[in-house]
Amino acid sequence: MSVATSLSVPVVLWGKTAPTHCISCILLSRDQRTLATGCYDGQICLWQVDPDTLKMTPRCLLVGHTGPVLCLSKASIMSDNNFIVSSSETGEMCTWDLVDGKCCEVVKLPYVHTNIQAYHLSGQDDVRLFCNGYYAEVLVMDPFSLEIVFTLSSRVNPDWICALHILRPAKRKEDVVLALTTTGTVKVWTLTGQENKASEPLFENESKQIRCLNALSMTCCAYNQRTVLVLCSKFWQIYDAGDFSVLCSVISPRGERWLGGDFLATDRVIVWSDEGKGYLYKLPANKLKGKSVSSSVADNRDFHTRSVETDNPFLYCVLSVPGDKPLSCPPAMRFHLVSRGGRFLKYLLRGDSEGQVLAWAVPDVSGSQLAQLRQEEFARPPGMPPMVTTSLTKAWADMKPPPVGILDQLDSGDLPGVKLTASIYLSQQNRLVVGREDGSIIIVPATQTVLLQLLHGRHQQYDDWPPHQLLPGHAGRVNCLLYPHHHHPRYERSHLVSGGVDFAVCLWDLYAGTLLHKFCVHAGEITQLLVPPPNCTPRIQTCVCSVASDHSVTLLSLTQRRCYVLASRHLFPVVSIKWRPLDDFMVVGCSDGTVYVWQMETGHLDRVLHGIGAEEVLFACDETAAAGASGGGAAAGEVGLANPAVHFFRGLRHRNLSAIRHATQRGLHQLQQLHQGAHQDPGDVPRPRGLPLDVQGLRTNPRDPEAHVLCFDIEALIVQLLTEEYGAMSPGSLEAQGLISRAEYQKVAALTMSASPDAHKKIADFFGRVKDKAGDVERILKEKDRHGILAKMKEGAENVQTKLQAKAESVGFRPVNMDGRDAAGSPGGSGGSGARSGIGGTAGRWNSVSAESAMASPSMEVAQLLLSLLHAWGMDPDLDRVCETKLGLLRPMLPVSFGVVSKGGYMSLLLPTWLPQALTGETVTTETAPATLATGGTPGGLEKDLPPELVRMERSTRLFTARAHWELSTTLTSTHLLAVVALANTLMAMSNASFVPEQERSRKLHRQATRSSLGWASKAEQDSEELWTAQQAQIKQGWSLLATLHCVLLPDKVAAAGSRTFKRPQVEMLARRWQHHCLEVREAAQALLLAELGRLGPRGRKALVDAWAPYVPAYGTAPGDTHAPQTAGTTTSQANSTGASNLLSPASAENMEPPAPSQPQPQPAGEDEDEEEEEYTEEAWARKPWSTAELRRKQTTAVVLLGVIGAEFGQDAAAEASAAPVHLPTREQQRRKSSVVEGFGLGHNSLARRTSLALTHLLLAEPSPQLPAHTQLRRAAIDLLGRGFTVWEPHLDVTKVLLGLLELCCHADKLVPSMTYGLPLSPAADSCRTARHALTLIATARPAAFITTMAREVARYNTLQQNSQALNVNLHSSVLHRAKPEILRGVELLIDKMQSEMSDLLIEVVDIVLHCVDPGHLKQQRLNEVFPAVCRFQQVSHCPHTRRIAVGARSGQVAIYELRSNRCQTVSAHSSSVTACAFSPDGKFLATYSCQENRLSFWQTSTGMFGLGNSQTRCVKSYSTAPIPDMSRLNPARLARLVWINNRTVALMLADGSETRFNV
Repeated sequence: MSVATSLSVPVVLWGKTAPTHCISCILLSRDQRTLATGCYDGQICLWQVDPDTLKMTPRCLLVGHTGPVLCLSKASIMSDNNFIVSSSETGEMCTWDLVDGKCCEVVKLPYVHTNIQAYHLSGQDDVRLFCNGYYAEVLVMDPFSLEIVFTLSSRVNPDWICALHILRPAKRKEDVVLALTTTGTVKVWTLTGQENKASEPLFENESKQIRCLNALSMTCCAYNQRTVLVLCSKFWQIYDAGDFSVLCSVISPRGERWLGGDFLATDRVIVWSDEGKGYLYKLPANKLKGKSVSSSVADNRDFHTRSVETDNPFLYCVLSVPGDKPLSCPPAMRFHLVSRGGRFLKYLLRGDSEGQVLAWAVPDVSGSQLAQLRQEEFARPPGMPPMVTTSLTKAWADMKPPPVGILDQLDSGDLPGVKLTASIYLSQQNRLVVGREDGSIIIVPATQTVLLQLLHGRHQQYDDWPPHQLLPGHAGRVNCLLYPHHHHPRYERSHLVSGGVDFAVCLWDLYAGTLLHKFCVHAGEITQLLVPPPNCTPRIQTCVCSVASDHSVTLLSLTQRRCYVLASRHLFPVVSIKWRPLDDFMVVGCSDGTVYVWQMETGHLDRVLHGIGAEEVLFACDETAAAGASGGGAAAGEVGLANPAVHFFRGLRHRNLSAIRHATQRGLHQLQQLHQGAHQDPGDVPRPRGLPLDVQGLRTNPRDPEAHVLCFDIEALIVQLLTEEYGAMSPGSLEAQGLISRAEYQKVAALTMSASPDAHKKIADFFGRVKDKAGDVERILKEKDRHGILAKMKEGAENVQTKLQAKAESVGFRPVNMDGRDAAGSPGGSGGSGARSGIGGTAGRWNSVSAESAMASPSMEVAQLLLSLLHAWGMDPDLDRVCETKLGLLRPMLPVSFGVVSKGGYMSLLLPTWLPQALTGETVTTETAPATLATGGTPGGLEKDLPPELVRMERSTRLFTARAHWELSTTLTSTHLLAVVALANTLMAMSNASFVPEQERSRKLHRQATRSSLGWASKAEQDSEELWTAQQAQIKQGWSLLATLHCVLLPDKVAAAGSRTFKRPQVEMLARRWQHHCLEVREAAQALLLAELGRLGPRGRKALVDAWAPYVPAYGTAPGDTHAPQTAGTTTSQANSTGASNLLSPASAENMEPPAPSQPQPQPAGEDEDEEEEEYTEEAWARKPWSTAELRRKQTTAVVLLGVIGAEFGQDAAAEASAAPVHLPTREQQRRKSSVVEGFGLGHNSLARRTSLALTHLLLAEPSPQLPAHTQLRRAAIDLLGRGFTVWEPHLDVTKVLLGLLELCCHADKLVPSMTYGLPLSPAADSCRTARHALTLIATARPAAFITTMAREVARYNTLQQNSQALNVNLHSSVLHRAKPEILRGVELLIDKMQSEMSDLLIEVVDIVLHCVDPGHLKQQRLNEVFPAVCRFQQVSHCPHTRRIAVGARSGQVAIYELRSNRCQTVSAHSSSVTACAFSPDGKFLATYSCQENRLSFWQTSTGMFGLGNSQTRCVKSYSTAPIPDMSRLNPARLARLVWINNRTVALMLADGSETRFNV
């Protein structure tokens, strides 16, 4: 099942028929709370078990294996570690997390295992899996990485191993592996615990031939290790382990075969047969050997001597099912010995082909009871019925009302209707096409039919809604459907192709609903429909390919309506079809391994291939498909592809050198493919867009009707919503909403470009005009447009069109209730359970429906459906009311079956049977009771009028949405919360969209309305405008509350509702999405993570840091060094060549979900419940990472996680160092001080140092295959450097960091959108946007550091510039040259925000400005026209006449810049800071004034003859001035101004309005 991104929410509609579950293996977990059953169709069902009664409830279905599941095994010795390993007949192995339902690891091996045993070797920290099967070794595997740790090989008679047992002899340290081959050789290996892959091959220590072929199992007695039970299908035997001699033997009962067996005690065994019965035997005591035997036999001497007569085992009990009907295939049975409360309990479990699970408690029969049994001669031994019997079908039958299917509106009553057999979802039309058992095809709007099944609302009262289309044409079941236009646009948009059991392929016109043509070419039912690749010949491009059960393949032309090729000579079923379009070949692979090559144009059979040649041809097709980048072909081709090793051995056998060479090449090629798949970073490659909703049929067995999985892709949905929203806006309105900042960027960029005088004049005029105009327009807008209407303006003719459309809507589609009283999505009178309010006349109903559908775009419908399903209803009654009335969400009618998508597209899907059982017996808790039962204004007496099952369903639904939903799994909680918060923010950003049809229509019309913008609106229009604004504010508040509930309040609310096991969001999953490429998801993940970290409290955060700190890679300084030198940056940038950098590659930081080794676990109630904070408890089994990919993933997560904790909860270095007031209010400072995490404080800063070095490394490291240039991980590092700059600053080389960030900003095209622009950008643009944001954060957090660093770099640049020819350096490539616009933007921002800080560093600021602004601009223009920001300071004066700039500094010095000669000289003018300075109009004199010194001076600059020689500036006159009152000193910006009245007189104007004149 393909899922485009990792953030998807599957929802399943199971239908009224339970899935077939023919059980092939069975396993009970260590804590007896979960039972897993694997089936022949490849699914695994997890059952929730009550450990005391063994009552089982089907909980979820794990889907993913493509073949029968042959083995299930535990993955750990820890009892609370709920992981299992499954292995299938196709060689796939998976590790599943039973609690989460996630697939943590999946591999495909060239080995098929028939048996897996988990065993804890001495000296190992956890179990290893010992596997045997259709190969001649024993493979020992790691259960979490699924890598082969070592293999046990045979030296003597190597053969398939059919039975295996591992034991540790009583007084020895090492473990012994006993194995039995199919030909009857017993082998023994001794393991020391030091084995690994690199060691020599491990051969057996001893081997012996015994007379036992094809054994099924071999078990050593745990109570007496000398006794071994070996079991074959015809008999079982007891051997003596000493010399492997037979002690006794029992033949199977008539008509039955043995399946397996185990020891119950020293002298008791249990064996089971293929009829599903268990037989309990007592072994003859005189035959057994070993120390423990005599002690375990009854002391009664008569009893002992009596038993000598019978040397055969005695059958004393049979475990069977009374009246059991014969099974169609052997059942899966397993014996479990479990300890509960100090007692050992023995269970025999059985799962059969009917999907039934049975459990027997094996009776303990004492010796005296046995003696009694012996004396009574039975015709047959006593039987014992199972204690528990259950099945999926039974669980389904117990559900009242039954689980819903996707087309239940077409069924009558609760009985299953016509089976659904095939389905396809047409995303562009948002329609679902479903083929049925009776040959009809139904077409129905997808979101609406789902709405009808799952949600309450007005739609529940319409008859025959949603409207559906019926295409009758097939006689009998529809097997497959194909919509060719999806695969390639060359096909007609209206064509739909279907294949049925009636041998026909039908071509339909989707829009007209007519049958265009029926192809009757095959002589068997149609099994598959495919599309040929696009590079075929034009004739073949119009065809589709069909495969039938008579082994024929055809190419049918949809335009010519005839069959071009009928390929029908295949002797075996067709399993794969490949294409060689350039050679005009269609290559057909059959199940027996033969390959038929057909010419497509002529329809001739070109050749038939067998064996290795056939494999090579199929593989060659795969290679071309991979080269052509058609991924679908490659995936389909794996069926016919054997393992390269097979060919290698074949080549050796035939002495065929070319075959050997080819096989090795293929092996290498496959390995490379695998590694590329594992290591390429998806961050750089834009992924294909997913669909917001995909509906896929899920069928576990060909006989079953289809269930349907709705896959909501959160990211695709957000992108679609925003694309529609932005698509309706012009660049102007995008700019007005602050989504892009083009004009501002261009204005700054133009200053840095060189300007020739005439070009410059044009630019100046243009900017002057733009500036005035922009200023005026802005002013007018600000006065008029307080509701932001203009922001939604749409230029062009579109508004006319929408007005017309609106007119049509207002005339034709009038909503039902004219008073507008019930604008909500659900009728006011219905409490959801019943109470249908009458709606007048059918015409009215249809109008209303069409109005609703006219309003909503498909993506809005999908969003409404998804948010309604995910919202935590019942947590906050007031918010629920707002959701229903203002936002248009609908309440669920029944508990929803969610799913989790994990690695490799494997899924776990919740079964509907689990929910009601989990919730029955619990009453609605008191806190939620009044709220839940009162919603929608349901009268209290309504419940007794309704059928009890509906009331029960409503109650369990409410309990589910409020509590059980959040107790399912951490992955589910994380994904769902992310989805809700991201979607709520998106809808808020879409100028407050909602799902109420009337509001949404008015919003869309409003966007185009420009009438009230410029003041010619009538009074009525202004009133409606007020109303509209108020409504928008309510909607915005609604979305904001919804986001807050899910982001911040949910855990406390769920706990208040009585939940003990709230599954917290996974911290690491959120950390990995810190810089997700979809902005809304990114912001949701950041908000959720910060809320979760805040909720953990100091202790919890400390535990979290301790858990992740070991994974932070070390860069730069030696571990013992606590003081990071300032040059740390130099070491980090070169670290690329060292091994360290290879560790930190974001191998899959982009979208791999690693299994979570450390989830925050909720505290058990009653223990130390601290009100303030919740503990982060690390699980007891926090293992070492199990593979390098896992280690990398942990490292990337650790860097981001600790970066976030450091940035948010680290100690601000400067705030502590200086007692000066910082820009944090003192309370905030106190809060930070109290919550500083250890390791990020001032005294103890080792973690802060390590984290900051890792972040700097990620920013500065050169792009490499391991760490490409623009990945999520780099973006996260950039973002965190900006956020926590004050924490990292002591450990950073600030210059390097700033230059690194500027480097990223240089590549900015002019249109890099602002931080609020929601659509995903290209990776480079995204990095640029993040870097700009980080620069802004750094500049505002540490303005002085930013300015001084930049000024230092500018000085260095200028020095280089003077000597550039001598040094031969290209300055145009330097960062400082390319990033001029960005630096200028930063300076302007700082002057804007922090004027007083900037006045202290004025000389540096002007240095930077003059570096960035092209000198050409200052030739004709004044400085205040070119860069007005810097002229806000009275200490800066520009004389255009002499082209000089004077700047007064805080130190009392004045810097005079000679723009002509590009020089600067400084004069010590005053003893304290300069308050103002100004050039005289003719430029001959400069007046400077210092208010602290109360002195005004005049300066004259004299130059040598003809401007040659050095210029000198001297003081020509000085005046003392009156002191300024202290009050006005407080605002230095408004202190004083110097204004020249004429060339000789200057006026000193003070803030209080007084004016004093001075003459030179």
